[in-house]
Amino acid sequence: MRLLHTSDWHLGRAFHRVNLLGAQAEFIGHLVATAREREVDAVVVSGDVYDRAVPPLAAVELFDDALHRLADLGVPTVMISGNHDSARRLGVGAGLIDRAGIHLRTDPAAAGTPVVLADAHGDVAFYGLPYLEPALVKDEFGVERPSHEAVLAAAMDRVRADLAARAPGTRSVVLAHAFVTGGEASDSERDITVGGVASVPAGVFDGVDYVALGHLHGCQTLTERVRYSGSPLAYSFSEADHRKSMWLVDLAADGAVTAERVDCPVPRPLARLRGTLEDLLADPGLARHEDAWVEATLTDAVRPADPMARLTERFPHALSLAFAPERAPDDPGGSYAGRLADRDDQQVAEDFVAHVRGSGPDDDERAVLREAFDAVRADTAVREVAR
Repeated sequence: MRLLHTSDWHLGRAFHRVNLLGAQAEFIGHLVATAREREVDAVVVSGDVYDRAVPPLAAVELFDDALHRLADLGVPTVMISGNHDSARRLGVGAGLIDRAGIHLRTDPAAAGTPVVLADAHGDVAFYGLPYLEPALVKDEFGVERPSHEAVLAAAMDRVRADLAARAPGTRSVVLAHAFVTGGEASDSERDITVGGVASVPAGVFDGVDYVALGHLHGCQTLTERVRYSGSPLAYSFSEADHRKSMWLVDLAADGAVTAERVDCPVPRPLARLRGTLEDLLADPGLARHEDAWVEATLTDAVRPADPMARLTERFPHALSLAFAPERAPDDPGGSYAGRLADRDDQQVAEDFVAHVRGSGPDDDERAVLREAFDAVRADTAVREVAR
């Protein structure tokens, strides 16, 4: 069986205020064309269909167009909700849409109930594990201490139990939206840390033939059977070096996996430039970036006049401008943003405690801070679901 694995469409998302709906529509056309030309047997979409719980109408219309085109093509499609989606909203009408061969899996309680497709070698069971927010699904899965690993492990126990009851030789595919250990993150994924831990081990998914992951925006191979497709478009400059693609996966009669990357259309390349303003404007080696979306970091000791206006004279698609004056290693005058770079909320809070009282928090105090941040994040997730 040939699968086309994609995820993280984030329909409705902009790139530094640039509307990407046209580029997202081009990707949908590319997806449908690839499914037709490469004779795909099933499409899997591993979450974050939309960029937010209540997407704009234009994004909903594009999603509707995608569903109609896939249904008209006659290629079964299995989709799950991600942490950016409202599972309840995305799942509206799932029963009716199911009849058209579009299988929306947004209910955690149905984790062990697969979509079963067949080829010449027998059945393939597709298990959809939507994004499992630990605070919201701990009761459903009967876990005492909510964590990503605990709820995913419980969901996979249901998957393995259902698979064990099926005919010998039944192959299996799991769709999941999670941060799996070994994956490389970018700046554009929403933090899903719980209890100070964001990732789960790949071993949680043992026992199935292929795991189609979503959440991380870079295309990655964790094992031959566990892969991220990544997002089809770049959504932050941290993705400048990404090769955006989908996985074309062949699942053999014995469950063996072979995979090929299929590149996605690139609306405009990204470039991250650093140097003094005069150097960026004069360097002939930067000519290749003049048509790119540009993030420029200026290292001038003194902020130059009208830097963005001058920069866009050469780089008309410059979108982001930052200042990082070059300083001696012992210079204490670095920017506040620079001092906070690469530090999460927990670390910032612990630094604040140390600054105020002269010593950092002890283990009990760190636990209190962690619980507070987890509670706020869980409350935000609950409110988004209720919208």
